[in-house]
Amino acid sequence: MSKGSQYVCQQCGYSQVGWAGKCSDCGSWGSLVETFVSRVKERESKRVKVKISEPITLSKISSGETLRISSGILELDRVLGGGFVQGQVVLLAGEPGIGKSTLLLQISEKLNPSVYVSGEESARQVKIRADRLGIKDTQILFLEENNTDNVIEILNSLKQKPKLIIIDSIQTMMTQDLSGLPGSVGQVRESTFRFLQWAKHEHVPTVLVGHVTKLGTVAGPAVLAHIVDTVLWFEGDKSLSLRLIRGIKNRFGATDEVGIFQMQDNGLTQVIDLEKIFLSKELRGVSGSSVTSIMEGSRPVLVEIQSLVIPTKLAFPRRIAQGFDSKRLELILAVLSRRAGVPLMDLDVFINVAGGMTIRETAADLAVALSLASAFYDKPLPPNLLAIGEVGLLGEIREVPRQMNRIKEAKRQGFTKVASSFEYKFVKECIYKLSTNK
Repeated sequence: MSKGSQYVCQQCGYSQVGWAGKCSDCGSWGSLVETFVSRVKERESKRVKVKISEPITLSKISSGETLRISSGILELDRVLGGGFVQGQVVLLAGEPGIGKSTLLLQISEKLNPSVYVSGEESARQVKIRADRLGIKDTQILFLEENNTDNVIEILNSLKQKPKLIIIDSIQTMMTQDLSGLPGSVGQVRESTFRFLQWAKHEHVPTVLVGHVTKLGTVAGPAVLAHIVDTVLWFEGDKSLSLRLIRGIKNRFGATDEVGIFQMQDNGLTQVIDLEKIFLSKELRGVSGSSVTSIMEGSRPVLVEIQSLVIPTKLAFPRRIAQGFDSKRLELILAVLSRRAGVPLMDLDVFINVAGGMTIRETAADLAVALSLASAFYDKPLPPNLLAIGEVGLLGEIREVPRQMNRIKEAKRQGFTKVASSFEYKFVKECIYKLSTNK
């Protein structure tokens, strides 16, 4: 065990010297976490003076505008709330190979000078990626180091303060004050706290790259998300080009914004014309296709729902949904069969959200129902139709949040005919007027 560390039980809080597998007080197995302890004699010898804060009334605190530092990428600034804030610590998490390092290398090119600390990749590996992205700026300082204390010492020795610090990744960093291996709970927590202290003191934005677990959550202790100011989630199917950045936590902005990107040969590019990705204008007028509007952050996005209905050769019909909740699909199929008279229970049903988008809200229920009915009757829907609405168990069409904003944006893009709770009360009425040409 290293000098200045001890083991603390996460169950009862008991402190003990040495790891014995279980807590000596409560007997919990695997609950001991190595924690750094600052000793009194060491503090006195270094004469560290701790400034004691004084209480102040809320009315005397200045509420001036927060100074933002643009990342140079509008979609990322949207998620951050307008850009980085001085001293802000951001945790960027996502699956391996999704494009985290690519995005951060592009950001470091725009914020000069910047420091890129890599504990995973060598300098040559990063150089190959930079050449592929066309990055030739010499103001990016690369540091191949996984010792937290060494990194902070080097940062303090720089003559010019950097505009951005990137730590790739926090699971590879370690401090010699603890004996645990990189990636352990104690090392991740202590390294994060030390980078946080430096960022707040020097007023430099810092981005920490985080690993993910098999369950698709941020790896490491749960306290890691509480320590940092902002948590961003980088998601997308690696077989597709679409990439999304969602704000999970943000102390300097809202968490309802989403940045949309495309992975191309020259790196990540911002998506400006969303309809080019999610809508196929050439295939309008084909049965089984409908268009709906979903909210990604504060902006409505039009997406296409495609359905296919065929006779089954199995004892249990298949229900396969790509980009849509399969349990929600089962509910819509039951409503169509019982309330709308569309017999789909003995057929194989396939639905897909075009463009790789994943729908997480109920506003697309009506579009899915119309798409399935259109595929069943082999009757195309009107090419300029937008379907918005939640489908209830009684077969009713319910209003969804920000419905008028969705309709307004759809009409701007040429969808003049709308099917929603304003025009129809029940799914059966809507289907028989739009899908069967009755």
